[in-house]
Amino acid sequence: MVEIREGRRADAEQFVSLLRSLAKFEKLRPPSKAGTKRILEDVFVKKRVNLFVAEDGRKLVGYALYFYTYSSFLAKPTLYLEDLFVLEDHRKSGVGFALFRRCVDEAVSEGCGRMEWSVLAWNEKALEFYERLGARRLSEWYYYRLDERALKRVPKRAS
Repeated sequence: MVEIREGRRADAEQFVSLLRSLAKFEKLRPPSKAGTKRILEDVFVKKRVNLFVAEDGRKLVGYALYFYTYSSFLAKPTLYLEDLFVLEDHRKSGVGFALFRRCVDEAVSEGCGRMEWSVLAWNEKALEFYERLGARRLSEWYYYRLDERALKRVPKRAS
């Protein structure tokens, strides 16, 4: 039976393995050695981000990584789900739903006005999963990003 619980420092090695599996699934580079060190510190020491894990016996088979933003118009926090990942051999067994549900419960208990996340456009299974749960894709908002290099190129003064 899979248990959903808060991540602990002792989970660090298995969490990093899951994070690397997610990167492979998403066709992205996993965190560098320095990045791995930073995320572990941000999760387990600085508590900048929060972690739920799905544990089957002593093996982690999935995780949800989240943090809070704030809606000025709702005047309430928003739970932002950064990652939801389950190992392939545990998919379609309810683990993903259990992790998602734990995040929903957390959002409710923290008085959040909403919960948000993003999904890669090609990940049809994830899109179907979220839409079955009643989530709707936003069309009126576009997400923008300044990566680390772009942050350094923003001019000091408006032109």
